[in-house]
Amino acid sequence: MSAVKKLWPLLTATQRYDKSISTHGRGAGQMIDAPILAYLIETANGRILYDVGCDYNKINDPALCAHYYNPETFHFGAPEMHEEQRIPHHLARLGLTPADVDVIFIGHLHFDHAGGLGELKRCGCGAEIHVQHDELEAARSGADAVYFPDDFTAHGPFDIRRGEYALCSGVNAISTPGHTAGHMSMLVELPHGAPVLLAGDAADLLENIDDEIAPGGCWQGQYDTAVDSIRKLKRLAREEGAQLWPNHDFAFYRTLQSFPHWHE
Repeated sequence: MSAVKKLWPLLTATQRYDKSISTHGRGAGQMIDAPILAYLIETANGRILYDVGCDYNKINDPALCAHYYNPETFHFGAPEMHEEQRIPHHLARLGLTPADVDVIFIGHLHFDHAGGLGELKRCGCGAEIHVQHDELEAARSGADAVYFPDDFTAHGPFDIRRGEYALCSGVNAISTPGHTAGHMSMLVELPHGAPVLLAGDAADLLENIDDEIAPGGCWQGQYDTAVDSIRKLKRLAREEGAQLWPNHDFAFYRTLQSFPHWHE
């Protein structure tokens, strides 16, 4: 029996960028707005956060923003992130604090998924932080500018994992490399509705899933690996009767329960 009780999608920021960043070889010149999401999962064994969004200060402090989102690298600028989108604010609306989170599961270490680690720790979060070995090695390599090293180097220790595993009954980590070296998705078995398969950045948009199109940015050009991961997710969704949720698709996000309502 699944230990899952509730699932909340959390809108932590938005970003406007060229669609080809999400769809390899498609959409150049077409600007899209994308949600930056995290997910809170309440289980009988504790609370899990899948991803933690951006570092608020790096976006909203002008000096930090100019440094981290240098236009030579970030051609489309920094995300837009408001006070009420910070993870501690979301938790407060549920009557919780960061200390009430037991596990942080980082699907991958890009700035828009791991940047919130520092703030959560400063606010009293003592959760285990699960990170894949291959992901951490790639992030430390300096080979990808979308990793901000101080988002993660100062905020361990990490519970370093290799491959797929169960976080608890009904919550399973699914290996989906390609976008990054150690990217992980998550299968969540809800107590009443169909299971939810959180693609993470294995699939930004429904288009990635429907047309089996790799994300626009893949670790060391591993676009074929990324497509294999999309096909794996689609196969698993069929086998489990699961809903497959893309991660940066505003039209899809608007079909979900609006926070603080939840999926169960």
